[in-house]
Amino acid sequence: MAEKLIRQDIERRLVIKSWKDEAFRKQLLEDPKVAIEQEFGGIGIEVLFDPQTSQLTVVRPLVGTPAYEAGIRAGDKILRIDGQSTQGLSADDAVARMRGKPGQPLTLSILHEGQLEPVEIKIVRAIIQVNTLLGDVRNADGSWDFFLQGHDRIGYLRITTFAKTTPDELRRALELIESDVQGLILDLRDNPGGELMAAKAACDLFIDSGVIVTTRRRGGEEITKATRKGTFLNFPMAVLVNPYSASASEIVAACLQDHKRAVVVGQRTYGKGTVQEVINLEGRKGALKLTTASYWRPSKKNIHRKKGAAEEDDWGVTPDEGYQVVVEGEELAQLRLWRYRRDGHKPPHGEPPDGDLSIDNDKQLLKAVEYLEEEIGRRSRQRSEAGGGGNSLPPKSQI
Repeated sequence: MAEKLIRQDIERRLVIKSWKDEAFRKQLLEDPKVAIEQEFGGIGIEVLFDPQTSQLTVVRPLVGTPAYEAGIRAGDKILRIDGQSTQGLSADDAVARMRGKPGQPLTLSILHEGQLEPVEIKIVRAIIQVNTLLGDVRNADGSWDFFLQGHDRIGYLRITTFAKTTPDELRRALELIESDVQGLILDLRDNPGGELMAAKAACDLFIDSGVIVTTRRRGGEEITKATRKGTFLNFPMAVLVNPYSASASEIVAACLQDHKRAVVVGQRTYGKGTVQEVINLEGRKGALKLTTASYWRPSKKNIHRKKGAAEEDDWGVTPDEGYQVVVEGEELAQLRLWRYRRDGHKPPHGEPPDGDLSIDNDKQLLKAVEYLEEEIGRRSRQRSEAGGGGNSLPPKSQI
């Protein structure tokens, strides 16, 4: 009882200082190995507790994982885990039950969306290595196609979160497409953030000088600047964001926008521009996650949205003028379902997806394509008028 009162008092004293501060029990701490290295033993699904149905619901299966191959779908309800009901379970408790040693079997009772009777699905756990970089659709062999189908001059790179592996994944994909790409879409929609160093390294791939981000602490500030070596400069860029783009993804979008390296398309981002550190409590019976610093854009504007901030205040990343495209409510739900289905499409012999899976379903993506096609054409005309050909900038190896 005394421990509970002490914990409540700590929470009361700390939480009121910032709406982003949290006190939480040890068992709810995210595994740092998963967050940073994106690797764990499990079946490969993201879940949440749906307050409307009071059921454990699959947000999405990770492509190529045991859950995906077993036919688990976005929107599925998980009724039982190894025979035990999920009623009353939090998403964290459910995840803990589904993770385990690779090779161990797991049986889930699944109610597919639109079905009346659940099915029993047996899945064998495996090491889940989560790729943080995805392409547009999959090739016949299951690898990602990093060009946008129907627009063979435009690359498409989608970052789901920023982890330790992200910069290397991003560089490999850029090296794969750089000889043919003339425009690039960087999709950061629904990206909640992640590791700061990964976001900085991602920015450094696209700008060759200037400030990437400034981290301000009570004792001073740290300014991170870009380096020229290994920069990809030979193409225009569009960055896609929405209200669920936060933290590290906002750092990248803000940096590329402020340096006029990319046009930002979509909707205003979340406004999560703080640095949080985890401090273990005595006896490791809990931990405190405290806000210790804030991120500032190259333009010296604040990314963080303070509690009570108005729409006209400076926070987050706002799309460039003329490039705001609002997708919300049922339209957003349908867009996510479309993206899930497109992710799972493996076209035989390179055939494009059918009409239901075409990019015409994504009006934010179409706006980015519109900008890039115009910019590619404009640059081509400039080179023709100048009497030259090829890219207007030297290849990366000469930078």
